[in-house]
Amino acid sequence: MSQEEQQEQEPDYRFTLANERTYLAYLRTALACYAGGLSAAQFLNLGGARWPGRVIGIVLVTAGIVTTVGAFRRWQVNLNAMRLGARLPVTRIPLVLGATIAVVGLIGLLFSLLR
Repeated sequence: MSQEEQQEQEPDYRFTLANERTYLAYLRTALACYAGGLSAAQFLNLGGARWPGRVIGIVLVTAGIVTTVGAFRRWQVNLNAMRLGARLPVTRIPLVLGATIAVVGLIGLLFSLLR
């Protein structure tokens, strides 16, 4: 790759704004994880013990933290790739986040049915 090709160029505003919208969507998802996790830890009663609700709360808040950090990193990497004219990198954040929420939901459902 020549030096001229590696020079940064300001990407189209539409793509920059789309990148920011995606970042904000991740932050909204992280906020939902925080709210759900804190609510589960505080109010979820899945039987006599409170530990299942606390475990679900810890997992959801952890997923929110990971999503927040991953969203910022992804926004930054995408912006750099657009400026260099490179391909956008593939991320595993949606897969990990979806799997975490599905597992937590399944565990909550099982405890609710067994109660």
